[in-house]
Amino acid sequence: MAEEIEWWEFDAAEDLIDAVVGDVSFIIESALDARGQALVAFPGGSTPKPILEKLAESKIRWKSVTIIPTDDRLVPVDSPLSNVAMIAKIFIPKGARVLPITSDAADHKLAGNAANARLADLHWPPDLVWLGMGADGHTASIFPGPDLDDALNGGKDVRAVGVAPDPLPEEAPVNRVTLTATAIASARTTMLVISGAKKREVLEQAIEDGAKSGYPVGQVLEKITIPVDIYCLDA
Repeated sequence: MAEEIEWWEFDAAEDLIDAVVGDVSFIIESALDARGQALVAFPGGSTPKPILEKLAESKIRWKSVTIIPTDDRLVPVDSPLSNVAMIAKIFIPKGARVLPITSDAADHKLAGNAANARLADLHWPPDLVWLGMGADGHTASIFPGPDLDDALNGGKDVRAVGVAPDPLPEEAPVNRVTLTATAIASARTTMLVISGAKKREVLEQAIEDGAKSGYPVGQVLEKITIPVDIYCLDA
């Protein structure tokens, strides 16, 4: 389990947004100062979108920042379900490099192999992996299903895999590509942002159960050896 888990609790969405934007900006600026470049992994979905939009307004040297999605759906890039499309729309106008991890491969396993090869060319490890979590306890696109073990326990050089969730999520019933737990755990910093009492209850149980958790997020957090900040909107 992460050495230390720090909870940051907020009653207002605006306060959570400001806190996350401030901390992510600091992480990116520190990476730019130390190495002249930054690599960050951002989630898709409705919870991070307003945070990402405000983050893009920060006076950061975006041209030296590479952004990858933590995971993505195997859909055309113009689909509303595409995480990289949302991230690109926000950050490419700022000059950032936004790198897709999906491909045209019809088979999710092949798509995962292609994503892994693409990520092998990046300056690793990421300076930040920012995770979300579903009400079912998945994080990134590490879902229950036949590919769960590959996503949780792939080799140290396996940064991404294709997954076929079982059951498929109702809101986006498609296969995906995701960073592996190993890739997530390799990051210099890790954070998790959630909203609502139900998700908080799931996450607290997942943390308590650790490696034995029936929730993928608990098993992922178990592999992280650095402190993890959790930002939680209680409203």
